[in-house]
Amino acid sequence: MKSTITHTIDTHEDRFKAISSFIGANPELGHEEFQAAARLTAELEHHGFQVERGVLDIPTSFIATYESGKSGPVIAFLAEYDALPELGHACGHHLICMMSIGAAIGLKSVIAETGGSIRVYGTPAEETKGAKVPMAAAGLFRDVDIALMAHPYYTYEKSGESLAMDAIQYEFFGRSAHAAAQPYAGINALDAVLQLFNSINALRQQLKSDARIHGIIREGGKAPNIIPDYAVAQFYVRSASRAYTNELVQKVLHCAEGAALQTGCTLQTSFYEYSYDELLTNETLSKVFTGNLLQMGITEDEIEVGQDHGSLDLGNVSIQCPTIHPFMKSSTSDIICIRKNSEIWLCRKLL
Repeated sequence: MKSTITHTIDTHEDRFKAISSFIGANPELGHEEFQAAARLTAELEHHGFQVERGVLDIPTSFIATYESGKSGPVIAFLAEYDALPELGHACGHHLICMMSIGAAIGLKSVIAETGGSIRVYGTPAEETKGAKVPMAAAGLFRDVDIALMAHPYYTYEKSGESLAMDAIQYEFFGRSAHAAAQPYAGINALDAVLQLFNSINALRQQLKSDARIHGIIREGGKAPNIIPDYAVAQFYVRSASRAYTNELVQKVLHCAEGAALQTGCTLQTSFYEYSYDELLTNETLSKVFTGNLLQMGITEDEIEVGQDHGSLDLGNVSIQCPTIHPFMKSSTSDIICIRKNSEIWLCRKLL
């Protein structure tokens, strides 16, 4: 059965490489991946998959399905195909999508024997507002038995962990005044932002080692002689679990409320990106995947222990069904659209 899958993938190797090369050479940002989605769905339809486009009204999303007509498991392959601003496909999404689609087409060649069904989820905008989040929230993975995707990297690595994450914006509203003539008439919104950063820095001493809180000032005033009446900070709040991340969010909120109280500002908070849950690697599935690597001739010494590589929208999928996210070694010649920095950085998933 495995030889049949391998033969099928090898037979279509040139087609798969051509599509991956095209996507790599024509990078599109999240929710703008129209060319990539068109090429991928056309290839799946060519191999007999039924394709639903625009899932959840996300224009560049899709779900492609192939039914065996027999009872059996639902096997899902997840495809990412968005690029980074200026860097193009620096994270190798042009490889990820074809690994998933190639694997799905390979599995299709034996599905008459195994039964069940195959799905390929086209999931746009992983680098920003990952479509896996609303897909998971809508329950689109609840009947899936196994969810699979692999990421290119400088070495082989087992599926590991990721951090739960919330992306929160803090807006402070004050009152403008001339900073020299009437400073006493102003309420300085930038002071509130600076106090927020100072409070978070003081908070770090009491946090668990897996906590990550990092942010920027998006807006801090218009001119140095005008007291800013509006200032904005954006933060990522992360940890190894959703539960503790929720605790951290409340602690940071208290810091923001204190900053507003101290400066006389009013505060508004909002989520400016989707919230990601931690990746829950299914260890049984991960061992099976590693076992297949060993059968291919990869040695145990070549496969590293799974690590934390930041935050992934795949975490939201792993809450609903058994999931793995291993890393696959890619040679320099396999990385088609590298533009800057080293291979190691480009192949790591660091949001």
